[in-house]
Amino acid sequence: MRVDPRPRRSASRAKSLIVVLGVGLAGLAWTGCGDDENDTPNSIQEGIEKGADEAKKGFEEGREEVEQGFEEAEREAREGVEQGADEAGKRFQEGKKKAEEGLDEAQKEADKGIDEAEKGVDRVEDQAP
Repeated sequence: MRVDPRPRRSASRAKSLIVVLGVGLAGLAWTGCGDDENDTPNSIQEGIEKGADEAKKGFEEGREEVEQGFEEAEREAREGVEQGADEAGKRFQEGKKKAEEGLDEAQKEADKGIDEAEKGVDRVEDQAP
């Protein structure tokens, strides 16, 4: 039995999304936790904005990865359906060919039986007084 690697890829993408979001949130939290007493309101605000930008960037990257994962899964599903349809078409043609061969063989056998029956009738008529 062949194992499909696609679910594993989706799980991997989901894990990387979680990691990216976690890093972004950690950056946001770290910038807000300054222990330097010399921090000015401007530097604190800049740190918060920088952390927010990093979190937003991480979120956007994660969202793009998820979208790519969905697009890839959709493409692979479509390819699978097409392959299944192709395989079904091939099997139908093979079955049709075998049925036609069977009909041809049956016709030959029927013709042979009719010929033998006609010969039998001819013999009977020849022997009749």
